[in-house]
Amino acid sequence: MLNTTAPIMQTQLEYTHQPTQLILPPETEPLWYAVRVRSKFERNVSIVLEHKGVEHFLPTYRSRRTWTDRTKTLDLPLFPGYVFCRIPLERRNRVVTTDGVVGLVGAGRLPIPVSDVEIETIRTMIQSQVETQPWPFLKIGQTVRICQGSLSGIEGILVRVKNSWRLVVSLTLLERSVAVEIDAASVSPVH
Repeated sequence: MLNTTAPIMQTQLEYTHQPTQLILPPETEPLWYAVRVRSKFERNVSIVLEHKGVEHFLPTYRSRRTWTDRTKTLDLPLFPGYVFCRIPLERRNRVVTTDGVVGLVGAGRLPIPVSDVEIETIRTMIQSQVETQPWPFLKIGQTVRICQGSLSGIEGILVRVKNSWRLVVSLTLLERSVAVEIDAASVSPVH
């Protein structure tokens, strides 16, 4: 009896030791990634990435700051601590070896791409020249779509701040949001 069970056990061992393969997105396709950078290094990293030939995006907004002796208008990062880059995953070393870069945002060692739609929405908001500012990340609220004007087609969450209406657009991966002032009459609910 021992001789008949030994081959069966050996067959089971050979079967269970088969290598497991993970299915990952192709590393050669360029996708947008959020790059975590050291505090106040967003502009420096953006400049270095440009010199390296890496497609990047550093969204900024205008902020008026007042000190005791002067008032100044500054261009500040819309997402402090982050720069976005569009690269094939196989070329991430060009980005992560840049001075001031902490790493790519993801789960463990696997970077997670940012949606192209979210990046294009932020770009459209910046290019529209409408006042844009950082906003707390919102998970609950009514989603609306702008129906007219330079922001036509953009979807976000409608909120009221004092006597004005704002459209809040969220970047899910970073759990950050930005807001733009809008005319509430120019939006319709998304169903």
